[in-house]
Amino acid sequence: MSVSKRMVDDLVANGVDFVTTVPCKQLAGVIDEIEKRDEIYHIPSNKEDEGMGLCAGAFMGGKRPTIIMQNTALGVTINTLATLIQFYRMPLPMLISYRGELGEPVACQVEMAVHTKALLSQLHIPTYHFHKEEDADEFGAILNHSFMCNKPVAVLADAGFWKGY
Repeated sequence: MSVSKRMVDDLVANGVDFVTTVPCKQLAGVIDEIEKRDEIYHIPSNKEDEGMGLCAGAFMGGKRPTIIMQNTALGVTINTLATLIQFYRMPLPMLISYRGELGEPVACQVEMAVHTKALLSQLHIPTYHFHKEEDADEFGAILNHSFMCNKPVAVLADAGFWKGY
């Protein structure tokens, strides 16, 4: 079974019924798998902060949301994370492709990788870094944690996890 299918199975098993995504080559397998699932309402977003707003609305409407995005746009989400998601104690699992590490072919991706973990730490958002496929065994527990404590959590999945760029 592919890691993308396993992760979407975990989303469904944890009651996630609303997902918004921002396109990313590394996350394409997960996005394709979400599209196949009748249990999940999927709406693509133009920008990550817009996606967080959609997730907040879905949560207030009784849904269990998740956002799937790239770390390179984390900077545009800081205000939305702090003043909406965290202030109103909304759970928000974030599956984030972690671009910019060794082997990254796009130079501008590298700069945000330098700041990603520090920004999440400054916001006191629990962060899990997936390096290898076996790390996905923790995904279900991470989702459960986010919904149990009504907090955002970040899963950074790097190129090694997705088997390269």
